[in-house]
Amino acid sequence: MKYYLIAGEASGDLHAANLMRALKKEDAEADFRFWGGDLMQTVGGKLVKHYREMAYMGFIPVILHLHTILRNMEHCREDIRRYQPNVVILIDYPGFNLKIARFVKTELHLPVHYYISPKIWAWKQYRINAFRKHVDRMFCIFPFEPAFFSKLNYQVDYVGNPSVDSVCEFKQHYTESFIEFVRKHQLEEKPILALLSGSRRQEIKDNLPTMLEVSARYPQYQAVIAGAPGIDPSYYTKFTQGYQARIVFGETYPLLQHSRVALVTSGTATLETALFRVPQIVCYYTPAGKLISFVFRHFFHTPYISLVNLIAGKEIVQELFGARFSKTTIEKELNRLVDDNVSRDKIQEGYDTVIRLLGKPGAASRAASLIFQTLKN
Repeated sequence: MKYYLIAGEASGDLHAANLMRALKKEDAEADFRFWGGDLMQTVGGKLVKHYREMAYMGFIPVILHLHTILRNMEHCREDIRRYQPNVVILIDYPGFNLKIARFVKTELHLPVHYYISPKIWAWKQYRINAFRKHVDRMFCIFPFEPAFFSKLNYQVDYVGNPSVDSVCEFKQHYTESFIEFVRKHQLEEKPILALLSGSRRQEIKDNLPTMLEVSARYPQYQAVIAGAPGIDPSYYTKFTQGYQARIVFGETYPLLQHSRVALVTSGTATLETALFRVPQIVCYYTPAGKLISFVFRHFFHTPYISLVNLIAGKEIVQELFGARFSKTTIEKELNRLVDDNVSRDKIQEGYDTVIRLLGKPGAASRAASLIFQTLKN
């Protein structure tokens, strides 16, 4: 069968690549054409456009690149029309993908499957109407999503979480000791404070300077930054000048494996940090912090921003964003994680709950099996 996939970000590239591998096990004749990245290319098929040419986030960047975005969308529509796939599989990236879903269903009348639902449980619940009209099957990766969507009269499948898969796969094969890791990266032989400051330039610019300033107050630790894929090492230099912090690229999992504590920008990284059982503080800078805190309390549909707390349904890790994001509050919470074993143990108990709720590995395999069986039937 012919599969057309669209992933607009680095995380989507990873999850789509795993899904493609699983589809090849289900369908030996699988033919792929896709918008994505390097990881999808390693699986095989035809890369139409790299996500680096389409990953515009935020109001201003979207406005500034609107002509390019519209041109990309038209290109994508025509490419799907020419390819005539058996199914179009969308991976997150809702601003672009939901428009493509509408085109595919209303004009081409082809099946549309969605792997990794857009997070409408946080905001933009109106998008449920687009799901009902234009998405034949939705595969979710968070255990609370089926109940949420059921209340909106939309049935979805929970297939497990890809981060569980990737972390389990890593742990099965990783044998490097702490000493080997630090010597390989020319680090010191003392506990690591991991800094995961985001995957986009703006996130790094907003969060990393404060993280670095706080971490410098803990000389008993070495601050190590997880370099984001697609970000040039030189971009970090203007932030790290004057600090002892080091950067490692392509080694986020080994870094978390050997870390004592972490400062993490909200996103998938918070969940991955929990799966490695590293006590963490979620730090996310926003302009107009007090206003953002007010908007979040009164207009968002969820009480938390971190995946750890959302999955647990209660506060496991501290979320310092909006009005709570400051050097003082981060340092106060970090003191607890550094010095108070009771606080660390409480987080570990919360992580046990999260890991149990997520379930066993196999998200991509379950999704691939459901996709293939649906098409075959």
